[in-house]
Amino acid sequence: MVQIGNFFFRYRNYLFIFLYLALFIPSPPIFSHYVYPLVIGLVITVAGQLIRGLTISLAYIVRGGKDKKVYADKLVTDGFFAHCRNPLYVGNILMLLGVGILVNSLIYLVVFIPLFLFIYQAIVLAEENFLRQKFGSEFDAYTKCVHRWLINPVGLAKTISGMHFFWKRWLVKEYNTQVIWLTGIAIILFYKYTHWSWDTDTRNTWLAIVLVILAVYYLTIRYLKKSGKWAVA
Repeated sequence: MVQIGNFFFRYRNYLFIFLYLALFIPSPPIFSHYVYPLVIGLVITVAGQLIRGLTISLAYIVRGGKDKKVYADKLVTDGFFAHCRNPLYVGNILMLLGVGILVNSLIYLVVFIPLFLFIYQAIVLAEENFLRQKFGSEFDAYTKCVHRWLINPVGLAKTISGMHFFWKRWLVKEYNTQVIWLTGIAIILFYKYTHWSWDTDTRNTWLAIVLVILAVYYLTIRYLKKSGKWAVA
């Protein structure tokens, strides 16, 4: 599993392209009524982004590796990482699970989500193998106190209130993910949900407006980041 994880770690960014394209594979529905996937899907996927936002804003951990290999220069155990060892990955899982429900795809939930979970489990085992070799007993002690996947809610409010919420870091580190995610949601809502009382031209106009807003947001945050006006660690 560690070797599998190291392989997928190198190409994990391409995984999301594949999984987003899989959303549009024709599939039997999960729910017969559109309200259920709409509400449940949005709640779950937004919860995933909020978890990522809290994690990044409180205590950021570099997940990019080094030379496409697992790497860490320190063991981060504070912030959200005091309640879950992989909150960023949990957020990713919830975001994809949510859009899978939002698109109301049974195939996505029974085929692609389990595949995604298997790949993430392999990546995490590869990361843990590296961390255990580098930090030894310190990492072992951490794993005994904090679960790999489950978020321990005990003391979470105290953790959040006791640390500085660095929202700029959330935006700078996350704007690519946010724009891709929101673009996918917009396309699903405008083209999958045909229950709205508007014609094709109106739908296309509103989608274009949303995409322009997202493009302006993307370019603004990118400018602030590249210009150094929002320099964050």
